[in-house]
Amino acid sequence: MPFTCRNATPDDAEALVVLVNDAFQIEADMLTGDRIGIREVRDRLERGAFLVCDAERGGLDGCVYVERRGETGYLGLVSVATVRQSIGLGRDLMAAAESWLREAGCAVFQLWVLSTRPELSDWYGRMGYRLVRTEPFEAVNPPPTRRPLRPCHFLVMERDATAR
Repeated sequence: MPFTCRNATPDDAEALVVLVNDAFQIEADMLTGDRIGIREVRDRLERGAFLVCDAERGGLDGCVYVERRGETGYLGLVSVATVRQSIGLGRDLMAAAESWLREAGCAVFQLWVLSTRPELSDWYGRMGYRLVRTEPFEAVNPPPTRRPLRPCHFLVMERDATAR
């Protein structure tokens, strides 16, 4: 069942914080603190876009962040509400993100995954993403406000935008 996505507006900022932090609770034993705060959501809305799926019950069922960075299209924060996981929404969010980035003229899609989340790198691998390099956890600009509770680094994965 395909889901309908739309571009988030600044009015969605608080709901995005709730959704992303809910979806990333799985990292609570890996990193300190919340995954995202209201200021970061607002900053990202100025640099790129969040594609969101509205929930019938109010709030949001899912989101993905997209940003054009030259020829590279960055996507991240793929988030599905815990009560809506395992129904295909994540795959639909990825398709929407890739479509958005393709239309923005990106030649390559890129995402960063924590090394402590092998299930995610495996999932993205099944969608055609391949590991191109690793980066230290502190490599993010600005540096993350969260701190690792165990050693980790980022796996930078990419896929050619022309691949289907």
